[in-house]
Amino acid sequence: MTIGAHMRLLEALLFASPAPLSVRELHERMPEGADVGGLLMALQTHYDGRGIELLEKQGMWAFRTASDLGDALCVEKQERRKLSRAAMETLAIIAYHQPVTRAEVENIRGVATHKGTLDALMEMGWIKPGRRRESPGRPVTWVTTSDFLDHFSLEAITDLPGMDEMKASGLLDRRPAIETLPQADLFTGQKKMDGVEGLTPRTEDDDADEDVYADEMMEG
Repeated sequence: MTIGAHMRLLEALLFASPAPLSVRELHERMPEGADVGGLLMALQTHYDGRGIELLEKQGMWAFRTASDLGDALCVEKQERRKLSRAAMETLAIIAYHQPVTRAEVENIRGVATHKGTLDALMEMGWIKPGRRRESPGRPVTWVTTSDFLDHFSLEAITDLPGMDEMKASGLLDRRPAIETLPQADLFTGQKKMDGVEGLTPRTEDDDADEDVYADEMMEG
């Protein structure tokens, strides 16, 4: 083979390899007598300043796009996030009972609300802290945002589907609303809920294990 043929073969090997190649690996795949080191230098010079460059790092050779073109090649994609059942239940409760405290959400769901659930809803811009409740401890209340209305194409909170529709779709559990619960239980946590007749307490881990997602709500 001629030097030109050796160059073409070396170029093809580097281009087709899914991972960088060492000089030893290239020697094993090139014809006997090929000057792999010289060919690499010549090929590197040939691609110098072009959109694709031949780079060597720690003895490994590979084609890479030119570093100065990185910004032009960057593609931004909107990630479609899915909410867990726990997050969807929490969002629905806040939407229908706002302003509502975390303790009140837990009483309705019958399970402690993980801080990450509220954080995720805040990061999406769908809920925000409201006024503090004028009660012992002055707990923070939670309300929905204008982004929540915009995402779900609602003019106002009053345009939300009825409670029966939400329960039928599985987005709200068939538990008593806040106003039907004993007021003393609203801030006492999970231990009080353990004694409610007919209610089996759940944990946040139970919801995570179910891996139930509400995709139709995310389509907006």
